[in-house]
Amino acid sequence: MKKRIGNQRGAALLETAITLPLVLAVCVAIFEFGRAYQTWQVLTNAAREGARIAVLSATTDAQVQTAVRNYMQSGALPAHGSATVTVNRTVPFGTDTASQITVSYPFNFVVLNPVMRLLSGGSTAGQGTTMMTSTSLMRNEG
Repeated sequence: MKKRIGNQRGAALLETAITLPLVLAVCVAIFEFGRAYQTWQVLTNAAREGARIAVLSATTDAQVQTAVRNYMQSGALPAHGSATVTVNRTVPFGTDTASQITVSYPFNFVVLNPVMRLLSGGSTAGQGTTMMTSTSLMRNEG
């Protein structure tokens, strides 16, 4: 009887069954948030690139938007046409004016989509998308 109570057979299998889903969830979260951070970095750099072009007096808003979208495309953001690029060249900046570029992009978590919908309280931009926004401000030339 004592031998049967102290039997450890199956303990390793039970421990693995408990810990493996947690380890996999952590790994998936690392990949998903790494993808989100990379997307945010591309948006930030695209806004900066747009601001660099917007401060030049000879450029149009269409040229700025094209430059931002081209940067996003080179940054491998899928469906870059769904991004919103806002150009405002009349932002007060001390005694001068500045150009402000705002880029909004709907980001979709692949695996953690249901978790993000729960955490955001249903305030997402669409079916499981989170709206990422980046803004850049630079003083106008001249």
